Amino acid sequence: MKKSADSLSLESQTCFRLYLASKSVIQAYTPFLKPLDLTYPQYLVMLVLWESEPLSVKDLGAKLYLDSGTLSPLLKKLQDKKIVEKVRSKEDERSVVISLTPQGRKLKDKAFAVQTGVRKEICLDDDKLSSLNVMLDDFTGSFYP
Repeated sequence: MKKSADSLSLESQTCFRLYLASKSVIQAYTPFLKPLDLTYPQYLVMLVLWESEPLSVKDLGAKLYLDSGTLSPLLKKLQDKKIVEKVRSKEDERSVVISLTPQGRKLKDKAFAVQTGVRKEICLDDDKLSSLNVMLDDFTGSFYP
């Protein structure tokens, strides 16, 4: 990269674009998650659990690339809302397993409306969204192989 004043401008920074994109995605999801009483990070946890539960805290953290210090408070809030439950593994007492409650499973039906609403907010056609996903997978793959 050539040294110039422009190379240090905020607008020329890829990191700033990614930061804005992240904020925009969370902003787009927030009004649709409000009726489910979920924050965006809690929603990500629920997406993983709707796909494959029960999961150990360790496996859940690995799927979301979250450490236990970040994941534990999320799980505590979901547990307080009575949509997940934590149980010691019968196979390994040291391991804690996360399962959905019946109330947590019912939320999945409402989550389809979240996806529909967010797709309208994002304003990208299927081709552009697909291309964006490929580029993001390539980018994040260099950090999380």
